[in-house]
Amino acid sequence: MKLFRYRGKRIRPADRDLVFRSACCVVLPVFLAAFALLNLKTILQTDWRRLFMLGVGGFGWHMPYLLLSSIVSAAVAGTVLVLLYRLFPDVVRQLMHRQKLARMVLENQWYEQAERTKQDGFFKDLPSPDTKTKIARFPRMYYRMENGLLHITAEITLGKFQEPLLHLENKLESGLYCELVSRELRDGYVEYTLLYDMVANRIPIAEAKAEGGRLRLMKNVWWEYDTLPHMLIAGGTGGGKTYFILTIIQALLQTDAVLHILDPKNADLADLSTVMPEVYYRKEDIAAGVSRFCDRMMQRSESMKSMQGYKTGENYAYLSLEPHFLIFDEYVAFMEMLNTREREDVLNKLKQIVMLGRQVGFFLILACQRPDAKYLGDGIRDQFNFRVALGRMSEMGYGMMFGETTKDFFLKQIKGRGYVDVGTSVISEFYTPLVPKGHDFLKEIKKLTDSRQGVQAACEAKAAEAD
Repeated sequence: MKLFRYRGKRIRPADRDLVFRSACCVVLPVFLAAFALLNLKTILQTDWRRLFMLGVGGFGWHMPYLLLSSIVSAAVAGTVLVLLYRLFPDVVRQLMHRQKLARMVLENQWYEQAERTKQDGFFKDLPSPDTKTKIARFPRMYYRMENGLLHITAEITLGKFQEPLLHLENKLESGLYCELVSRELRDGYVEYTLLYDMVANRIPIAEAKAEGGRLRLMKNVWWEYDTLPHMLIAGGTGGGKTYFILTIIQALLQTDAVLHILDPKNADLADLSTVMPEVYYRKEDIAAGVSRFCDRMMQRSESMKSMQGYKTGENYAYLSLEPHFLIFDEYVAFMEMLNTREREDVLNKLKQIVMLGRQVGFFLILACQRPDAKYLGDGIRDQFNFRVALGRMSEMGYGMMFGETTKDFFLKQIKGRGYVDVGTSVISEFYTPLVPKGHDFLKEIKKLTDSRQGVQAACEAKAAEAD
């Protein structure tokens, strides 16, 4: 146990003007230094005792030059201030954040006041001002920036301001232009961890890679499918849903993963049937594909226990088995095509996959425009630990996606932008990997498929020679 834990800079009432005071601490010394250098000869030759008696005008100083040197000194000080802002943006940002936090506490009056009575006025026969108030106790709040993350810690004292301090996430997100990453309650303190400027954490498609049982989607966002399996994607037309799915496919094909793709609308994903196997778009083939995927999962579940090196509690990766992914686009549209019996059969298969798939390495990626509870009932939706909502959605749509939440959702006209829950019940802003203009998914996926087939053929030939 650490005896001392550094929480950051203490937020104090005086910080309400922190940016101005900090700027003055920089500007004034620079201004005085520049002014002194420009007037060094005059300053050295001046008889200061005589100056105080006669004044500047009477002493005969050159006033136009004095004014010009003042303007030049002010320009130098302003230039230094701009350079510091450009060279040290994080420092300036921290000052602004601390100032906003101080003003938040002061304007909401989250502090204890003590009254101080003024006893005597200047005229004793007139009533003196009643009272003056001062801050008796300012809440302990700390701020620090570390590895691109903001850590804001507030003390919990069981006082009357406990409730607002325990639920600062909305104020912090909107006021500091950040996204909440985690909220952790410690002994006597609550710590909010936020990420500043989410769009700066967007990655190009080349950096979207899967390794070690997780897929990187942003600089700070991973889909850890080995521990938090199954992904649910929702988004309307033009939100970037298709490009996001294609990005996932391209990233997974760079590993040994086996992909099964279903596209009931015979749209962009169906085109992959020309370059890779296990791609289906007809109604009967899709239903059969779901059933086949579930059967393979059950077969692996049985065969794993008889494998050499099997250990209770370990998953498929421990036995060096490849993961399988069922990528199901336009799921709700497909369910609308089925009759009641067919629909129940598909739902039962999907239920088995989401319940049993993690241990054996069978994962489901489900995409739709809106996750209607009619087709995701019986607790199936709760099994999707990683959820992404892209593009414009209604409040009802966000509720279907993330459940009850106090999160404020904002629309930005950026393709591939949305919100994500990585399995921590914390909803954050999300940007899909950036696809460069002219990127040909079909061509790139064909290269990866051909490369995998070549490696597989070489391995089979080597095995045949060994026999």
